[in-house]
Amino acid sequence: MRILNICAYTWAIGGPARIIYDHTTEVLKYGHSVDILSPMTPGEKSYPVPEGARLIECARTTPISNYYREFSIDMYQYLKKHINEYDVIHMHGIWHFGSLAPFILPHKGVLVVTIHGLLDRWAVEHSKWKKQLVTLLYQKKLLGQADLIQINNTDEEEDVIRYLGYRPKNLVIIPNGMKVSEYTNLPPKGIFRAKHHLSPDQKVVLFMGRLNIKKGLDLLLPAFLKIHKLVPEAILILAGPDDGYQKDTEDFIKANHLEDRIKLVGMLTDTDKKEALADAHLFALPSYSEGFSIAVLEAMTSGVPALVSDRVGFGDYIKRNNAAYLTPLNPDSVADGLLKILQDPAYATMISNNAYKMVTENFDIKVVANQLLEEYKKVSKI
Repeated sequence: MRILNICAYTWAIGGPARIIYDHTTEVLKYGHSVDILSPMTPGEKSYPVPEGARLIECARTTPISNYYREFSIDMYQYLKKHINEYDVIHMHGIWHFGSLAPFILPHKGVLVVTIHGLLDRWAVEHSKWKKQLVTLLYQKKLLGQADLIQINNTDEEEDVIRYLGYRPKNLVIIPNGMKVSEYTNLPPKGIFRAKHHLSPDQKVVLFMGRLNIKKGLDLLLPAFLKIHKLVPEAILILAGPDDGYQKDTEDFIKANHLEDRIKLVGMLTDTDKKEALADAHLFALPSYSEGFSIAVLEAMTSGVPALVSDRVGFGDYIKRNNAAYLTPLNPDSVADGLLKILQDPAYATMISNNAYKMVTENFDIKVVANQLLEEYKKVSKI
């Protein structure tokens, strides 16, 4: 099969790019070919491309793309010329131009959409008027016409049914996966600490993700303020690019005199990310909305105990396996979770062990990639 993934394939976009990377590395082993069509803004850093795959960069068309995500005349022109070369056109996410363009062009391949959590209640309410307009114009109709809709869990199934008003027959639940082997042997401890001038006795609370309010930073920051005097050796590391919430974060730090207790270290990639995980005592992501958090899977595979909300994309698995501290979405509950993990080593070890077992048994990319390939074949027109 010739497979085309459509996604903003950049470090800044986070999880979806990693998911495509891991899935592609497995798919290529079976003799399939993979292209990745990515709208880009000048200066953006593209995600690494698996050997044997091809990245096709197309320029975003500004200023329209500032209001209509990923709008790109280059993308449309590429698809118009090449869409019939593909057996599978896989769109990642909705609400953007890349999830519209393949539907409005004649095509021979099957159209696949991965929702990535973008129909949950929080996500739908965010920028609500734009999404209502897109829904009215085309989104609901086209989503129902997709040959395959991939969702990650039963929560997303409910979201799709609520949005469409029915359960489409082309809906399949397949979790996202990751290369477990990449996170089982981390760099030696102490490298991240040395780079960022952290003392050996400091307990690192690590947040990795875009600095966006949907990640729960408005909960994590006041929670840390509440507990930092109770655990004076705790330090909060915020690792991620600005996505609309960095100024609020900096203002909070300054207003509460936490400059020596909260550090913004920017986006971490590759080895830098693994060095941070090696030195972390706790991973925190009290997110309001996630499609399927690869960052949480990476932390769990690395043996770092996690504090998360049940909106990270696999909350049902976490509950069944007691694999993390599941926090309600309020600062006091987040603070309680931080204290529990930092002050109860036996509990922290227990949830991290449970999490590692859960990830390796359910989310290894070798298993997940085969599941998705089988679904491609079922709906394939070749």
